[in-house]
Amino acid sequence: MLYGFLIVLLVIVALALAGAVLLQAGQGGGLASLGGSGGTGAELIVGNRQAATILTKATWWLGGTLLVLSILIGFARPDAGAGSSAIQEQLRKASQPQPAAPTGLLGGGAQAPAQGAAPATQGQAPAAPAQPAAPAPATKK
Repeated sequence: MLYGFLIVLLVIVALALAGAVLLQAGQGGGLASLGGSGGTGAELIVGNRQAATILTKATWWLGGTLLVLSILIGFARPDAGAGSSAIQEQLRKASQPQPAAPTGLLGGGAQAPAQGAAPATQGQAPAAPAQPAAPAPATKK
Protein backbone atom coordinates (compact mmCIF):
# COMPACT_ATOMS: atom_id res chain seq x y z
CA MET A 1 0.00 0.00 0.00
CA LEU A 2 2.69 2.48 1.06
CA TYR A 3 5.01 1.26 -1.69
CA GLY A 4 2.41 1.88 -4.40
CA PHE A 5 1.64 5.34 -3.02
CA LEU A 6 5.32 6.27 -3.01
CA ILE A 7 5.74 5.06 -6.61
CA VAL A 8 2.77 7.15 -7.77
CA LEU A 9 4.11 10.17 -5.88
CA LEU A 10 7.57 9.66 -7.40
CA VAL A 11 6.14 9.63 -10.92
CA ILE A 12 4.18 12.83 -10.27
CA VAL A 13 7.24 14.59 -8.83
CA ALA A 14 9.40 13.41 -11.74
CA LEU A 15 6.92 14.77 -14.29
CA ALA A 16 6.68 18.08 -12.42
CA LEU A 17 10.48 18.30 -12.27
CA ALA A 18 10.76 17.69 -16.00
CA GLY A 19 8.19 20.38 -16.66
CA ALA A 20 9.96 22.89 -14.40
CA VAL A 21 13.29 22.25 -16.09
CA LEU A 22 11.83 22.55 -19.58
CA LEU A 23 10.00 25.80 -18.78
CA GLN A 24 13.15 27.57 -17.61
CA ALA A 25 14.95 29.83 -20.02
CA GLY A 26 18.45 28.71 -20.89
CA GLN A 27 21.49 30.79 -20.02
CA GLY A 28 22.51 30.91 -23.65
CA GLY A 29 25.83 29.46 -22.56
CA GLY A 30 27.10 26.03 -23.32
CA LEU A 31 29.69 25.44 -26.00
CA ALA A 32 28.51 28.38 -28.08
CA SER A 33 29.64 30.86 -25.41
CA LEU A 34 33.26 29.76 -25.35
CA GLY A 35 34.36 31.52 -28.53
CA GLY A 36 31.73 34.15 -29.24
CA SER A 37 31.73 37.86 -28.65
CA GLY A 38 30.08 39.70 -25.81
CA GLY A 39 30.78 39.70 -22.12
CA THR A 40 34.00 39.37 -20.25
CA GLY A 41 36.01 36.20 -19.97
CA ALA A 42 34.72 35.47 -16.48
CA GLU A 43 31.09 35.81 -17.57
CA LEU A 44 31.67 33.42 -20.44
CA ILE A 45 33.08 30.71 -18.19
CA VAL A 46 31.01 31.13 -15.02
CA GLY A 47 27.90 32.64 -16.54
CA ASN A 48 25.73 35.50 -15.34
CA ARG A 49 24.01 35.17 -11.99
CA GLN A 50 20.27 34.93 -12.58
CA ALA A 51 17.64 36.02 -10.14
CA ALA A 52 16.09 33.14 -8.23
CA THR A 53 12.73 32.73 -9.92
CA ILE A 54 9.89 30.53 -8.82
CA LEU A 55 10.90 27.96 -11.44
CA THR A 56 14.48 27.65 -10.16
CA LYS A 57 13.24 27.27 -6.59
CA ALA A 58 10.68 24.70 -7.71
CA THR A 59 13.40 22.80 -9.56
CA TRP A 60 15.55 22.57 -6.44
CA TRP A 61 12.62 21.52 -4.24
CA LEU A 62 11.34 18.96 -6.71
CA GLY A 63 14.86 17.54 -7.19
CA GLY A 64 15.29 17.16 -3.43
CA THR A 65 11.86 15.59 -3.10
CA LEU A 66 12.70 13.16 -5.90
CA LEU A 67 15.89 12.14 -4.08
CA VAL A 68 14.11 11.62 -0.74
CA LEU A 69 11.29 9.63 -2.35
CA SER A 70 13.80 7.41 -4.13
CA ILE A 71 15.52 6.60 -0.84
CA LEU A 72 12.18 5.94 0.90
CA ILE A 73 11.10 3.60 -1.90
CA GLY A 74 14.33 1.66 -1.42
CA PHE A 75 13.42 1.04 2.22
CA ALA A 76 9.69 0.48 1.67
CA ARG A 77 9.88 -2.13 -1.07
CA PRO A 78 7.79 -5.24 -0.35
CA ASP A 79 10.73 -7.68 -0.28
CA ALA A 80 12.88 -5.49 2.00
CA GLY A 81 12.57 -7.99 4.84
CA ALA A 82 13.90 -10.90 2.79
CA GLY A 83 17.48 -9.80 3.31
CA SER A 84 18.92 -11.70 0.37
CA SER A 85 18.57 -11.95 -3.36
CA ALA A 86 17.96 -14.97 -5.53
CA ILE A 87 21.65 -15.13 -6.42
CA GLN A 88 22.60 -15.22 -2.74
CA GLU A 89 20.13 -18.06 -2.15
CA GLN A 90 21.61 -20.05 -5.04
CA LEU A 91 25.11 -19.54 -3.64
CA ARG A 92 23.97 -20.76 -0.22
CA LYS A 93 22.41 -23.88 -1.72
CA ALA A 94 25.54 -24.57 -3.77
CA SER A 95 27.81 -24.30 -0.71
CA GLN A 96 25.75 -26.77 1.36
CA PRO A 97 26.92 -30.40 1.18
CA GLN A 98 24.75 -32.54 -1.08
CA PRO A 99 23.55 -35.96 0.12
CA ALA A 100 25.37 -38.88 -1.44
CA ALA A 101 23.65 -40.51 -4.38
CA PRO A 102 22.44 -44.08 -3.72
CA THR A 103 24.61 -46.80 -5.18
CA GLY A 104 23.67 -50.23 -6.39
CA LEU A 105 22.07 -51.68 -9.44
CA LEU A 106 18.56 -50.57 -8.62
CA GLY A 107 19.50 -47.55 -6.55
CA GLY A 108 18.12 -49.09 -3.37
CA GLY A 109 20.73 -48.64 -0.68
CA ALA A 110 24.44 -49.10 -0.39
CA GLN A 111 26.18 -52.34 -1.25
CA ALA A 112 28.47 -54.08 1.17
CA PRO A 113 32.14 -53.52 0.41
CA ALA A 114 33.96 -56.27 -1.42
CA GLN A 115 36.14 -58.66 0.49
CA GLY A 116 39.49 -57.17 1.31
CA ALA A 117 38.39 -53.60 0.51
CA ALA A 118 38.80 -51.04 3.26
CA PRO A 119 35.57 -49.37 4.36
CA ALA A 120 35.15 -45.84 3.07
CA THR A 121 35.58 -43.04 5.57
CA GLN A 122 33.92 -39.70 5.49
CA GLY A 123 35.51 -37.37 2.94
CA GLN A 124 37.12 -40.18 0.94
CA ALA A 125 35.83 -41.89 -2.13
CA PRO A 126 34.87 -45.56 -1.62
CA ALA A 127 37.46 -48.07 -2.71
CA ALA A 128 36.82 -49.83 -6.03
CA PRO A 129 35.75 -53.49 -5.61
CA ALA A 130 38.31 -56.10 -6.56
CA GLN A 131 37.73 -57.57 -10.04
CA PRO A 132 38.38 -61.26 -10.60
CA ALA A 133 40.99 -62.00 -13.26
CA ALA A 134 39.52 -62.82 -16.67
CA PRO A 135 40.29 -66.30 -17.99
CA ALA A 136 42.83 -66.50 -20.77
CA PRO A 137 41.29 -66.98 -24.22
CA ALA A 138 41.42 -70.51 -25.52
CA THR A 139 43.57 -71.14 -28.58
CA LYS A 140 43.01 -73.87 -31.17
CA LYS A 141 45.79 -76.28 -31.98
